[in-house]
Amino acid sequence: MYPKLLKHIEEILSQKISDERKAVLQPLIDFIENKKRNREAIDIHFICTHNSRRSHLAQIWAQAASAYFKIPDVHCYSGGTETTALFPKIAETLMEVGFNIWKLSEGENSVYAVKYAENALPLIGYSKKYDDIFNPESGFAAVMTCSQADGGCPFIAGAEKRIPITFEDPKISDGLPIQTETYKERSMQIGAEMFYIFSRISK
Repeated sequence: MYPKLLKHIEEILSQKISDERKAVLQPLIDFIENKKRNREAIDIHFICTHNSRRSHLAQIWAQAASAYFKIPDVHCYSGGTETTALFPKIAETLMEVGFNIWKLSEGENSVYAVKYAENALPLIGYSKKYDDIFNPESGFAAVMTCSQADGGCPFIAGAEKRIPITFEDPKISDGLPIQTETYKERSMQIGAEMFYIFSRISK
């Protein structure tokens, strides 16, 4: 992994996860552990309303965490109940902590490539619906990262397991002096919880 990112991961690993949040995260740990034990692909699909902020943070941090802990055959995705755009502040926040991110295309819904290590395949980040052709069709865990998507999507076709792990939207800080700090805090929280999840998977 990139040295700057590894240094940030040390900070992430020092974060305290409450017992309440550990209970929320346990179903995803169980899903991953079961798939690994059965030597099946581990497909995790993070779903939010707009696929613009939280679902991308969760997808990227989870993929990085699986690589850090050397958990094989993990494929992380993200989608929304509607299409908007990956909010630029997300890319900026992740670049600040050491991810390598660049735009593959410009437009209303720009496409980004995200790498956590020199020899890693890049993650492709753009806003898409959860049933987009880019996303898995069956056998995946549908992780609902916002309460609106969890309540508004009573059924996710193809999901083997549905797991609500919701986060407060950093969008509440947009246009305010606290925006940068709020996005940093949300990225840190999501990163810490994704790293906790993969730290609990048997080697």
